[in-house]
Amino acid sequence: MVRRIFVLLFIITSLCSAQSKTFSIEDVVLNSYTTLATSSPSGLNIIADTDMYSYIEDRNEEFVLVRSYVNSDKKEDVLFLNVLARVLERSNIEAPAKFPKIKWITPSLFSCWIKNNYIEYNVDDNVISKHISLPKNAENKEISPDRNYIAYTVENNLFVIDTNAKIFKISDESNEDIIYGQAVHRNEFGIEKGIFWSSDSKKIAFYRMDESMVTDYPILDINTIPATVEMIKYPMAGQTSHQVTTGIFDLTSGSITYLKTGEPADQYLTCLTWGPESKFFYIGHLNRDQNHFELYKYDVNTGNQLAKLYDETNDKFVENEHPLYFLPEDNTRFILISEKDGFEHLYLYDTTGKEIKQLTSGKWSVIEYLGFDKNGDIIFSSNIEDPTGQNLYKLNMNDYSITRLTKESGTHNISVNERGNIYIDKFSSLNNPGFVAVGNLDNNTTKVIKKFDNPISDYEVGKTEIFKVTNQSGTDLYCRAVFPANFDSTKKYPVIVYVYGGPHVQLVKDEWARGRYRFWFLKMAQEGYIVFTVDNRGTANRGREFEQATFRQLGTPEVEDQVFALNKFMENPFVDKERIGVFGWSYGGFMTTSLMLKANDIFKVGVGGGAVIDWEYYEIMYTERYMDTPETNPEGYKEANLLNHVDNLKGKLLLVHGTSDPTVVWQQTLLFAKAAVKKLKPLDYFPYLDHPHGVVGHDALDLYNRITNYFLDNL
Repeated sequence: MVRRIFVLLFIITSLCSAQSKTFSIEDVVLNSYTTLATSSPSGLNIIADTDMYSYIEDRNEEFVLVRSYVNSDKKEDVLFLNVLARVLERSNIEAPAKFPKIKWITPSLFSCWIKNNYIEYNVDDNVISKHISLPKNAENKEISPDRNYIAYTVENNLFVIDTNAKIFKISDESNEDIIYGQAVHRNEFGIEKGIFWSSDSKKIAFYRMDESMVTDYPILDINTIPATVEMIKYPMAGQTSHQVTTGIFDLTSGSITYLKTGEPADQYLTCLTWGPESKFFYIGHLNRDQNHFELYKYDVNTGNQLAKLYDETNDKFVENEHPLYFLPEDNTRFILISEKDGFEHLYLYDTTGKEIKQLTSGKWSVIEYLGFDKNGDIIFSSNIEDPTGQNLYKLNMNDYSITRLTKESGTHNISVNERGNIYIDKFSSLNNPGFVAVGNLDNNTTKVIKKFDNPISDYEVGKTEIFKVTNQSGTDLYCRAVFPANFDSTKKYPVIVYVYGGPHVQLVKDEWARGRYRFWFLKMAQEGYIVFTVDNRGTANRGREFEQATFRQLGTPEVEDQVFALNKFMENPFVDKERIGVFGWSYGGFMTTSLMLKANDIFKVGVGGGAVIDWEYYEIMYTERYMDTPETNPEGYKEANLLNHVDNLKGKLLLVHGTSDPTVVWQQTLLFAKAAVKKLKPLDYFPYLDHPHGVVGHDALDLYNRITNYFLDNL
């Protein structure tokens, strides 16, 4: 058994069942997110300025908004959907079939979006107290803090509308290559939007992106006669990137001031943050090499750069993906999040650029900053005790002690209200489907509002184990194995390695199975396979040295770790070493193909989806962070380019790709198919027409049937 070889920590779930139900492809693709998934109460929400929360009850298809209290079981009906529908119809708003997603403003007032109608609804009087209607094609909607204005984009231009339906046209750009108010840098720096309101609701900071210098890339549409091409902007590694500036629009004067962010034009502007007083704006400047980060303070009235507050360099790369977090009632001090000491930690700075204190330290990462509580203490989630887990913690800002607030070992996904006193905890672990709880930080109480029964108790499910191995350099690698229900250690079993292996992803976590990948593991275990996964160097939440180990050599340390961990696992006598397969998507598709080519004496069958084949064909921001440019790192690109290793293909390999993929372009695997033909190497290939980077809908059923049968037929 595995325990004989791996004597360190095991987290084991024994889900063996006397039942004999088996998973279908529909269970994997569809039901893994619905009927077979654990799910929170619908519409679960914390009510502003109270110790109450709300959720939606379905009473025989009559939907009711209900509120309850964190510290008691008392609950009361707030609003019936049919009542909301009648009120909406009186305002000529089409009523939704279910409750919209709401946000509580006060204990009696919530806001919501119904298509492009912004609504504020008073539940005491059952009236719409505010209604702002946007154009049907409005996108990127951002509401001002005082809720009297909404900024939005239409195509590439930026607008603001007020409660009187007055529209401010911030930009009037006819050149489609110049874009206002949208996310930039291909969302690679922790920013998912392009509009930023000041706290006084009088100004808007916005991105302006000029893509005119970026190469056009064709996406083929075969649904027209003849086929047509949609051109997208796709800057590949080593090519010219877009240029970004940041503007400030003043609603009072109607003027725009551009912050003087200067040269070089191909820098990345990150960490965008308004000062609490609405007079200053903060921007992180990251050079194109992504190894030098500088934080600057700007005057929003003049656009002038006032001071450099922070400077961080690294011989590999710097990743800063967070805004600044100012202390409550203090305009002069803020929290900065950095990995500069080797792990993601919190630092206290003032607005002159002085580092006051490193607030957290240790060989663990702050996974998510969650805000301040009423005492000014910091709430955050982390993996302090266990790299595969996640818990909630409080940092005392007086003595800087850290207190763990959640008790159960496993993964706690936490959301905290704006006041920092009420939180929602969605917990699970490998051996526990978990619960949803609400907690009160004021009195340190929690209330479980939904405890999950095992939703797959009727299915034939084996055990899942998490364990670790230590590689040649002394680095711990965490692994997971999913076993058949009727596992017999005296027999031999084929193994399928499921791999991602790239940055910002951690697969091996102490949490309950959810989603199509995890359910596919369970299905393949029912088919008699062991499914094995390891988080190699380069993956997330293990510190800078671990994450930077793949720098300038993507696909080399990852393959080493995958092979090392797998070889350790194959020391178990129950592993059939002649029947080893591998499957992965995106970076996992790159890793699948890499393993089939670079460890071809181990892997017999592989399936790679949406795979990067040659990093020169992937986008600038991501690729150059980890690989530098093709000009400065030619040997690294050559080794990582899987077209140079096609001769090594021995086993059965299936590549699948969405033909409209704007993330990993279809050209990647087409080039591999061409090379395989040239080398007379058998390759199975299937395109999913019109699909982007993932395959969804009915075609996903075909995809998972195809993947499953490929292993059943060949492994």
